[in-house]
Amino acid sequence: MRVHIATDHAGFTLKNNLVKYLTEKGFEVEDHGYHDYDKLDAYPPVCFACAEATAADPGSLGIVIGGSGNGEQMAANKVKGVRAALVWNEEIARLAREHNNANVMSVGARQHTEEEVKHLVDVFLSTPYDPRSRHQSRVEMLTDYETK
Repeated sequence: MRVHIATDHAGFTLKNNLVKYLTEKGFEVEDHGYHDYDKLDAYPPVCFACAEATAADPGSLGIVIGGSGNGEQMAANKVKGVRAALVWNEEIARLAREHNNANVMSVGARQHTEEEVKHLVDVFLSTPYDPRSRHQSRVEMLTDYETK
């Protein structure tokens, strides 16, 4: 599976460590930046790039990282075809995939340890979505609204 990933300065070290972690686990990781630390950078451009790549790459998932994850989730959700969820615990990571078919997770680097984030990422990436579930009609409502 391909995983698209991006962060601002707040998650820079975490993102780099996640790229290595996911690559070692056999994922193909596309890093959408930032590639150099700059405490004045802004999250929207890299979150848009990550979300656009995820939406254009069926079967892939995305991860956006910031200090809280809030703005990053909002930016990713501006991209057509993206359902980004702010993930803060294991149940939310699982339900975002199972019930909402989320294709991007957002996480706050200042809210969790690196080990906690790795666990949340593992749960998000390993949880399947069943399009035959009772939740599919709701996901379709989101898509229909987005295209009008």
